[in-house]
Amino acid sequence: MPNPLASLYPQHLATVRERADRALALGGFDHLLVAAGTPLRKFLDDQDYPFVVSPHFKHWVPLIDAPGSWVIHTPGNKPKLVFVQPHDYWHVVPEAPRGYWVEHFDIVIVRSFAEAVAQLPAGHCAVLAAASPGIDGVTANNPQLVLDYLHWHRSYKTPYELALMREASRIGTRAHRAAEAAFRAGESEFAIHLAYLAAARQIDAELPYASIVALNEHGAVLHYTHFDRVPPAHNHSFLIDAGASAAGYASDITRTYAAPQAAEFQALIDSVDAAQQGFVAQVRPGQNYAELHVHAHHVLAGVLREHGFLHMSAESAVESGVTGAFFPHGLGHPIGLQVHDVAGFQQNERGGTISRPDGHPYLRMTRMLEPGMAVTIEPGLYFIEMLLAELRDKPFASDIDWARVERFRQYGGIRIEDDVVCTSGAPENLTRDAFAAG
Repeated sequence: MPNPLASLYPQHLATVRERADRALALGGFDHLLVAAGTPLRKFLDDQDYPFVVSPHFKHWVPLIDAPGSWVIHTPGNKPKLVFVQPHDYWHVVPEAPRGYWVEHFDIVIVRSFAEAVAQLPAGHCAVLAAASPGIDGVTANNPQLVLDYLHWHRSYKTPYELALMREASRIGTRAHRAAEAAFRAGESEFAIHLAYLAAARQIDAELPYASIVALNEHGAVLHYTHFDRVPPAHNHSFLIDAGASAAGYASDITRTYAAPQAAEFQALIDSVDAAQQGFVAQVRPGQNYAELHVHAHHVLAGVLREHGFLHMSAESAVESGVTGAFFPHGLGHPIGLQVHDVAGFQQNERGGTISRPDGHPYLRMTRMLEPGMAVTIEPGLYFIEMLLAELRDKPFASDIDWARVERFRQYGGIRIEDDVVCTSGAPENLTRDAFAAG
């Protein structure tokens, strides 16, 4: 059966080359040099941290294990891949490039990082590479004009990219099902995490971010990555925020589950889930993402009122900052080559910044939604003692049912997250589609 990506990649590459041509013209550059990157050495050791390829590099080629390699683009010429395949008996040597995309590149295989650098052209070059670790023989300049242009246009996903993001969602939802089953079986956080990895068939270093696997009150720690090895005496709730990768493209999925005896918590989950689907439905052209985030606060204030936590109006709860204690993070972020993808605040292709709304310091996107953009929608409600303590001495404290809040602290919190593509019409929900496909 032919690889469906084979028919999508040529147009993707043409789009990437066209964007590169325009970016280079802005700065008067002759060549674009894109480094895959090199591993970072552990301090006082002879071992490296797991290699993470540059997002700029994997935008051109579906290679995530090519340290020291380069993509060279010169307008008007066929792009060139300088691929490092070292002589090495200590480690597994990367296989020579093959597959649906190789015919579109001139490929040169070298045996060392230094030999790869020797292949780089002279002239006025835009060099996209990490500053640390440095690369001997070449200086990364990362021209801001070039980066701003490329990052802005990277917001608009090609059909090839969306195909890979759908695959990342399929892998992620398969693993989420395995994690839920492990929770239902009474496993520890660590065992649930292992079940997730086994179902995803990816190791930790291959996932787009460190998985959050939180039982009970641990769900109130927004970036909980501790992994208790022993199951709790009583399971009340389970929050998992975990994704998967496909050729370097990310999925980012969160689900929250209640134990069978926790009917009150399940009812709250159901209300947050309904609210979340309402926010997803608004991922349409012309929707201001920051305004959608503020709207989410008003809707979640209504959920808190409905379930007896608040006795104040939704407007008062938002204006006074009460909802910020229960929902202290942003509604979501761009997603693609990186789980928190670039240009979420960018004003236009020349740069600039669109500020966050006052009182919402953790929002990760302020752009207007347009067709081709992919974002997450991840509202949450949490019972975080540190934040709730700040409300106890406020004038409106009497409008909060503290006894009910205290009873729900055992559940930690709720977050429900989907990856959603803005189209010219109804949004495409990559996550729900993948769950529905089985």
